[in-house]
Amino acid sequence: MTRYAYLGPVGTFTEAALRTISSNSDTLTPYSNVTAALDAVRTGNAERALVPIENSIEGVVARTLDELAIGEPLVIYNEVTLPVTFALLVSKGKGNYPIKKIATHPHAEAQCRTFIAKNYPDVEIITTSSTAAAAQALANNEFDAAIASPNAAETYDLLALANNIGDNDGAVTRFVLVGKPGVVPAATGFDRTSLAAFIGADHAGALLEVLTEFSVRGVNLTFIQSRPTGRELGHYHFIIDAEGHINEERVGDALMGLRRICEDVRYLGSYPRADKVAPTTTPATADSSFKEADAWLAAVRAGEKI
Repeated sequence: MTRYAYLGPVGTFTEAALRTISSNSDTLTPYSNVTAALDAVRTGNAERALVPIENSIEGVVARTLDELAIGEPLVIYNEVTLPVTFALLVSKGKGNYPIKKIATHPHAEAQCRTFIAKNYPDVEIITTSSTAAAAQALANNEFDAAIASPNAAETYDLLALANNIGDNDGAVTRFVLVGKPGVVPAATGFDRTSLAAFIGADHAGALLEVLTEFSVRGVNLTFIQSRPTGRELGHYHFIIDAEGHINEERVGDALMGLRRICEDVRYLGSYPRADKVAPTTTPATADSSFKEADAWLAAVRAGEKI
């Protein structure tokens, strides 16, 4: 049995994603925001936490990135992707009532802008911590309507006034399963490695130096995002996702190179990709090439005949 924390309340997309990887014997506890869910792991109230990190339409979940980079260290052990669709919910019996206030999460609003502009151009959007929190507030008669998942209608006994109201079909959200640092899971062959790179002093070519450490070793990056460190204006760090596993020679070598040129590097985990896409390599960037080069250098240093 595993104790999971997740971004709640009940009925969020996060809960739906978590149910795809948890079992009936596990304990699933909702928390009001990303920080609270991650802090549950930090304090030992949960073993793992599932939180959203990226949406294919709206982009990154900044709070998750900042918590992983700046807060007490945690690492990612797995990721889950989930298609997301949205519905406009109202209280049962109020389908014909005027709608002046719609509650929802900012990412959901961003993905339903066309629907809102066309049907409710003068509505006031109220921001909530999650789409399920919006549905819950609607059930408590706090607002006229909510934009949430269709499942939230059943959870909170609401009426779906309109379904599939998102501007883009095929929207997907990526979630990460986070725990305290521990033994690195074995490579699967379709892994992703995440890290936060802190540049000591900003200077021309600083980002290029970071990228070069990966490029010269044939490590492809799938994600890079700059975030303020909070120290002072203009001081940033980079959140990076790289193809491959830290136990692979090219990835480990790139991280060592990065550690030499950066003020700090925080390892955020090596874990299986949800899409099971294997990294691309060339003969020069295969593990065997790095091992052969290491052996050659050792022989040269030992004065052996080569």
